[in-house]
Amino acid sequence: MDEKHLSQRLVTVANFVPIGARLADIGSDHAYLPAALALRKQISYAVAGEVAPGPYNNMVREIASHSLTETIKPRLADGLAAIEPSDRINTVVIAGMGGILITKILTTGQARLAGVRRLVLQPNVGAPRLRQWLMRHRYQIMAERILAEDDHIYEVIMAEPSIVPFRYSDYELTFGPLLLEKKGPVFAAKWHEYYHRQMEVIHQMKQAQKVPVKRIQELNAKLAMVKEALENDNGE
Repeated sequence: MDEKHLSQRLVTVANFVPIGARLADIGSDHAYLPAALALRKQISYAVAGEVAPGPYNNMVREIASHSLTETIKPRLADGLAAIEPSDRINTVVIAGMGGILITKILTTGQARLAGVRRLVLQPNVGAPRLRQWLMRHRYQIMAERILAEDDHIYEVIMAEPSIVPFRYSDYELTFGPLLLEKKGPVFAAKWHEYYHRQMEVIHQMKQAQKVPVKRIQELNAKLAMVKEALENDNGE
């Protein structure tokens, strides 16, 4: 993968970045995403943030190699601390991390989200926790995608601030309110695999000397939701 040949995961993320956006890509690694967007004139300005010196130095070299130093500003900073008021950022991407870490970044840097009109988030795991954070902080999920690449399944969430009250059920937080509308084969594959894995966990728990009854009940309740979601699959 490079800035001209993004992974399908990053292509999906890129598709949610508006034309002309002033972008902050947090955890940008080699800055492949902002570089690709800048080269195709999809963004007008970008901040590429990295917390570690190694990836930061990679970004600096990558940006300079494409003569993008006027468009993309590399920043060595923790999370949203990479954003400065003068950047006038309106779109934030955080991709390739766990959902818990993404929620921590958003919470810690919440003051720097003023003026941001769109969040594009790609949690590797922990998407329900991230959706819960969005709901609690009044960011409505406007689009979701699920895709498989290199034996991994990824979910991409695009959310925007809302002035209208809304609420997601536990069912929607678990599976994705918009993914439920059009599930498809990748959705089915993810949750079938989860269902069978957890069934094996329950089987092993039942063999324990002291059976964890409460935990088994919790897992069975979750599996009932999974079964419902799979049985109601619209087959799209």
